[in-house]
Amino acid sequence: MVETTSPAASLEQKIRTRTATVGVVGLGYVGLPLLRAFFQAGFPVIGYDVDQSKIDMLKAGESYLKHLGTDFVQELSKSDKFLPTADPSQLAKADAIILCVPTPLGKHGEPDMSYIEKSTEMVAKVLRKGQLVSLESTTYPGTTRGDCMPILGRTGLVAGKDYFLAFSPEREDPGRKDHSTQTIPKLVGGTDEVSGKLATMLYSAAIKKVIPVDNAEVAEAAKLLENIYRCVNIALVNELKPVLAAMDIDIWKVIDAAATKPFGFQAFYPGPGLGGHCIPIDPFYLTWKAREFGHHTRFIELAGEINNSMPHYVVQRTAEGLNGLGKPLRGSKVLVLGLAYKPDVDDVRETPAAEVIKLLFEHGADVSYHDPHVPLFAGMRKYMEYRMHSVPLTPANVKDADCVLVVTHHAAIDWKVVAEHARLVVDSRNALAKLLPIAGKYVQA
Repeated sequence: MVETTSPAASLEQKIRTRTATVGVVGLGYVGLPLLRAFFQAGFPVIGYDVDQSKIDMLKAGESYLKHLGTDFVQELSKSDKFLPTADPSQLAKADAIILCVPTPLGKHGEPDMSYIEKSTEMVAKVLRKGQLVSLESTTYPGTTRGDCMPILGRTGLVAGKDYFLAFSPEREDPGRKDHSTQTIPKLVGGTDEVSGKLATMLYSAAIKKVIPVDNAEVAEAAKLLENIYRCVNIALVNELKPVLAAMDIDIWKVIDAAATKPFGFQAFYPGPGLGGHCIPIDPFYLTWKAREFGHHTRFIELAGEINNSMPHYVVQRTAEGLNGLGKPLRGSKVLVLGLAYKPDVDDVRETPAAEVIKLLFEHGADVSYHDPHVPLFAGMRKYMEYRMHSVPLTPANVKDADCVLVVTHHAAIDWKVVAEHARLVVDSRNALAKLLPIAGKYVQA
């Protein structure tokens, strides 16, 4: 227990009685589910986002994240315990402020810390005694202590005494059915012992299992290790895919066979590249930071090279498939199936489909796409020049295409229509394996 008259004691009491107001900065794929967890745990919540359209939709009870459904957002809009706002001064009312802002890469693969820095500066303007600040954005070890703390320290308040600072990495996986924000174990590391204990107490009130670690740096590094593990293992199977294809061996069957071993092996699957907010980006935060200490992360860099090459391989296999029908890629009609980065969601962040479409256009193909979850492809970073609408998946459209290229295997796609009417299917996801043989030619990519 802490002293009864201290800022820590005051905050602890508010957390225990669930009267602490929790402010969430950034209401995207991470922030909105987290806000839901605290709201459902009985805390008053403030949702802040710079995007006024999100705030307006939340006020109206409308959801902009389809996988969360509408019931929760409608409940929020009717509650006097929820304040949606684009006014940062409202965060002064919060007892805990949780930052869920993007951490993208810059043009040269360097960490873009601007979102963390600007949001921390925004919090500094309203920071007062007794507040807890927690960063959830994935970043390199040392960010919370080395970047956020100095900005907050300009207020004259002292971390661990006047206010409290921690890091707790997000572990969201949009569209996953077997886990939610509340059931995914939560790591928490403070910049000091008191901050760690208070942050653990707060998260424990909304999350079923919270694991405190020694400090913020351990939590920051653990999040990176999780994503590096996936990045490297996906790169391994992506590297094996063209090798085994040259030997006329089906890599999907090889992985299924290896997965029968009850220990020492975990199945990872190849694809057209990496997408999402974590795996294509986060490992390179450590790569960049490692150079500062004179080290080179060769596994990570090699994995990045392999995974980034996969859209080129997919387009190469598409060209080879068309050549087998006596047609060049230039001028051929290619119908891309799936724009989202993973199945059954509308999330297009870092999707490999965007690079595949770009490469197809550069090779002179006539490209269209179908995605039941993504009606419009426009305004994405690096692909601002493209504006395309999803076309209906009809027998006529499938027949009209010289090639149907599978990039994302949504359950909502009518795969039988593809199997029965496509002249050529280039499948980067093994989506039609159970429907073989198909009417046309089938190529794995």
